[in-house]
Amino acid sequence: MFLDFSIKDIIDIVLVALLLYYFYRVMKESRTINVFVGIVIFVVVWIFVSQILKMKMLGSILDTVVSVGVIALIVLFQDEIRKFLFTLGAHQHLSRVLNFLSNTTKQEQEKANILPIVMACVNMSRQKTGALIVVERSIPLNDIIATGEEINAEVRQRLIENLFFKNSPLHDGAVVVKRDTIRAAGCILPVAHDVNIPKHFGLRHRAALGITQESDALAIVVSEETGNITAAIGGQFRHKLNAEQLEALLTEREERRTKRNRKKAKTTNNADTQKPNNTSDT
Repeated sequence: MFLDFSIKDIIDIVLVALLLYYFYRVMKESRTINVFVGIVIFVVVWIFVSQILKMKMLGSILDTVVSVGVIALIVLFQDEIRKFLFTLGAHQHLSRVLNFLSNTTKQEQEKANILPIVMACVNMSRQKTGALIVVERSIPLNDIIATGEEINAEVRQRLIENLFFKNSPLHDGAVVVKRDTIRAAGCILPVAHDVNIPKHFGLRHRAALGITQESDALAIVVSEETGNITAAIGGQFRHKLNAEQLEALLTEREERRTKRNRKKAKTTNNADTQKPNNTSDT
């Protein structure tokens, strides 16, 4: 047999192909696909010169370029690498395991904090008041909070509406909400540069998409022009939401969280009841 391939070699090739394909998608979304293609061509030439043709002088030069180029690539593609690692860590199954192991708050308290947000968005939608609200999830947004003014106030409908009032000094930035607290207002968010974003979406929508690409937060946007309510989650938009749809979107993850907690508690109780009794009457 001319080529001896084992199952391990096939798995290795498949994994490398999947890794290259994923990197290709990340580069394409960030509009650096030409750089990615150039890197792939350089790597192919380097392998061909060093491993196949065995050119010592040219191979040593390319080896030096590669050793230095790795550091340069990390600096050049730091945003893409960060997005890749976040997406890997935010994978659905990994997130379920991490959420199962982490401590979560009670569902009743979470739902009580959702209603003021929904009502504030509905009122601002009627008045066509622009707004951008970020609901923090499991990934902390301390770096985002540091860019604004700390509020640390209880979540209230009137407070949210006043923060986005047109004459308010903080209405241009984002409001960050964590559980039952408005952490900060006037915050600056990372802006998404995806070419697929509709042209009629402004800076608020791009900022909402940007923060959901870098974290598991949920961002709500109220359009100042149309009054439409749009939510961004997981790097995707949900357009023209009404009050019921927005409330369902906000409570969706909390309900899943509660089911996991109940299942965990039930498993613990069953384990305790099935635990054998080692004591005996004497």
